[in-house]
Amino acid sequence: MSLYDDVVLVLKGYEDQDELRQTYLDHLAAHPDGMWKACHAGHVTASALVVDPEDGRVLLTLHRKLRMWLQMGGHCEPGDATLAAAALREATEESGIPGLTLLPGGPVRLNRHSIPAPCHWHFDVQYAALAPRGVAHAISDESLDLRWFAYDEVPEVADDSVVQLLEGTRARL
Repeated sequence: MSLYDDVVLVLKGYEDQDELRQTYLDHLAAHPDGMWKACHAGHVTASALVVDPEDGRVLLTLHRKLRMWLQMGGHCEPGDATLAAAALREATEESGIPGLTLLPGGPVRLNRHSIPAPCHWHFDVQYAALAPRGVAHAISDESLDLRWFAYDEVPEVADDSVVQLLEGTRARL
């Protein structure tokens, strides 16, 4: 199965945000290359909120280009077998944490947001990843900083998309 086919199956199985989910599916139907950064009409991205539920905190990255506190995430790559694998790869690369596991149940949320030209849209599929106890993190080249925030601190530092992702994650935990 191709990554494109996996994404379509994941989206068809996602049972929330019906209108937005259909927008994603319509985009992929109109753009067979909609998985890849080269698709300037917009492309699917995969992200994961790294969570330490035992200590009630999340790891956010201060994105180098956007200068915003965000979950880990990015573009799909040809070596990604599944969308979940892409989200886990991105979370591992950007956090430096080995042994992350995705929260069961598939994506937590969808978030479509505009991006600067030449592309127009990111169709982000957002997961949550559980961090092993007591593990250290490491800042990647894509980050200015990487920091743990208590659940109640997130609205003070991050935008609504991250807050909603945290709320969805906590509901699933």
